[in-house]
Amino acid sequence: MSSANRTGLTALALAAGLLLAGCGGDADADTAAASGGHDHGGAAAPATVAGGEDSPYSGLYLQDPYQKPEFTLTDGAGAPFDFAERTAAGPTLLFFGYTNCPDVCPTTMADVALALRTTDPAVVAATNVVFVTTDPARDTPEVLDEYLGRFDADLGTSFVGLTGDQAQIEQAQLAAGVPLAEDNGETHSAMLLLYGTDGEADVAFNGGNTATDIAHDLAVVAAE
Repeated sequence: MSSANRTGLTALALAAGLLLAGCGGDADADTAAASGGHDHGGAAAPATVAGGEDSPYSGLYLQDPYQKPEFTLTDGAGAPFDFAERTAAGPTLLFFGYTNCPDVCPTTMADVALALRTTDPAVVAATNVVFVTTDPARDTPEVLDEYLGRFDADLGTSFVGLTGDQAQIEQAQLAAGVPLAEDNGETHSAMLLLYGTDGEADVAFNGGNTATDIAHDLAVVAAE
């Protein structure tokens, strides 16, 4: 299936709100998430997705861009990490998930790693990849650091894992405009957001996209 067709098929679901992934195969979570819109960076209306010839992207083209959120959490070294400030200099991929996830999270991180392996090394070096846990009770800085090291060991950039207390994690999700995770963090947003240096995400990815889609769109965003 072409990227354009995948975009068209996912447009209806995304237009109703960012999907929730029930890790482990909870299909009902996606259905529940599609029942209403979510605020994304202050824009209360649901996302509008363009497809086919209207889109310069292989992923989900967000005609109403998501604004880069502002939040500070704790990184793998146990130090404060100001997301907006520390990711201002290059393209940024942001994903919310948890390390014990059996499917969506490792698949997404593996796709990001594969995409970066086929991307211009200069773009890779400038790219920020940030994974925010939805399960802060189990995902300590050390756990996140070890988990993400499985994916970025041979890359020209290091994946950043962020955690905090439950209130901080919820604030970060709200700031990003994704649905709040449920079921102790195991039902969470399935979207991978790609921000440019203008602080906007014009494109996002979900399970219908591939590493090739991510690599293509990262190059587009890096050139803007």
